[in-house]
Amino acid sequence: MRDWPHSPIHLLSLSGVYMVTGATYRKDPFSASRDRLDLVQGHLFQLAEEFGSLLQAWALFPNHYHFICEFKDAKILPTFIQRFHSQTARAVNLFARAEQRRVWFEYWDSHISFQRSYFARLRYVHENPVHHGVVRRASNYPWCSAGWLERAASPAMRKTILNFPCDAIRVRDDFDVAMDFLADT
Repeated sequence: MRDWPHSPIHLLSLSGVYMVTGATYRKDPFSASRDRLDLVQGHLFQLAEEFGSLLQAWALFPNHYHFICEFKDAKILPTFIQRFHSQTARAVNLFARAEQRRVWFEYWDSHISFQRSYFARLRYVHENPVHHGVVRRASNYPWCSAGWLERAASPAMRKTILNFPCDAIRVRDDFDVAMDFLADT
């Protein structure tokens, strides 16, 4: 396999749970509105269902995203991401009347194979809106799974996830997130 320095290597031979981070081109905030983030979230949910993949955590922002999803066959992950990027780019560009504009830059994935890593990454994704200073309480951010976790998970599961240390994980997340349209959240 040839190593391309401008793009991450995607080693997808194992089924299981993956954490995926995607970034917009030049970190531009292409989804900087409630409607656009709703649209991106809707596409993520629809594709997870269509591909039979179990979405376990997500955090979507105007210039990047993180999600954790279980894939029965990891070889479908590139197709999943390609469709997600293609569909959301077309839709976001339609909103902006800027067709053919490049929206997505790249994505990075990591296979989660250890329970401690799994819980740390779940916490990281659920708490990502707080990490970026968008909200004080992650469950108040509509494009993140923290609210869902609060409503749907057992108290024991919430406690396990939200008390798990996540400061040692390495995730591409050097994004400035400006979300002035959330001033009332």
